[in-house]
Amino acid sequence: MAESTTLGKALNRALHDALAEDPSVVVYGEDVGPLGGVFRVTDGLTAEFGEDRCFDSPLAESGIVGTAVGMAMYGLRPVVEMQFDAFGLPAFEQVVSHVAKMRNRTRGRLELPMVIRVPYGGGIGGVEHHSDSSEAYYAHTPGLRVVTPATPSDGYSLLREAIDSPDPVVFLEPKRRYWAAEETALPVRTEPLDRAVVRRAGRDATLIAYGPMTATALEAADAAAEEGLSVEVVDLRTLSPFDDATVAASVRRTGRAVVVHEASAFGGYGAEVAARLTEQCFHHLEAPVLRVCGLDVPYPPPKLEEYHLPGVDRILDAFDRLQWEREWTADPAEVRG
Repeated sequence: MAESTTLGKALNRALHDALAEDPSVVVYGEDVGPLGGVFRVTDGLTAEFGEDRCFDSPLAESGIVGTAVGMAMYGLRPVVEMQFDAFGLPAFEQVVSHVAKMRNRTRGRLELPMVIRVPYGGGIGGVEHHSDSSEAYYAHTPGLRVVTPATPSDGYSLLREAIDSPDPVVFLEPKRRYWAAEETALPVRTEPLDRAVVRRAGRDATLIAYGPMTATALEAADAAAEEGLSVEVVDLRTLSPFDDATVAASVRRTGRAVVVHEASAFGGYGAEVAARLTEQCFHHLEAPVLRVCGLDVPYPPPKLEEYHLPGVDRILDAFDRLQWEREWTADPAEVRG
């Protein structure tokens, strides 16, 4: 029976069901045990499954990921939490040098079934180190699956698939959407890993988003419709590997594309999307692929984050620059956000 469920509750249920169904699954990280995590995503798991299955770790992210590598090598399925996006940077060497490379290093003989949960993005009034978006770092690393849900249904389904995957998964959770709710019946299985979905059909332009920006993209599409513009919204869901087929098919239909994400534009994930679309859809494009991103600055203080994060108005401004009936002039300031 469908009921209102938040993303945070859906993720909690996914962890609960994985622990209940598979004795090899263990959940650990900073404050994820009796406290239930900073965002309460692991609430109640220690009480039900015991401290051998869901437990607190020392405050050492490199140690958290490093021990997870060893656990996965010896048959467990660890699910570890980095608590906040930038808190995981001390573990980055472990992720790049060992997590991502173990299967290749052993010529496929050794799988590494582990999930690294990372609450990421802004919009909660947090400061730097608590509001970063580091998805491009992980997506750039061969050997990692990088996943980010935008809805409670996807949160449950994608996390269950990530835990079942024989490959390591960096699971990016948009913390500003933990309390966003939808009517859904859990357990649920949505589109599989590695598949993008069209959240809203349209004919004039494609708006590509993921994670925390998917809801913003849908709001912008609604606002554009009031001005007579039909916008198709594509939610990427999995950042690596990239679903070229779904995204390219949408852009070939509409002829125009805008990519939106919270991270800074320079060297950001949107640049890869724009490059792929230019290569695959060049003869279908009626205008350059545009990006609407966070500013190229360190994450600002809470009172200024609304100016940093892409919003509906900035997305609508990008639509105006899609070479409709007038010349488009490239302004580097506009490209940077």
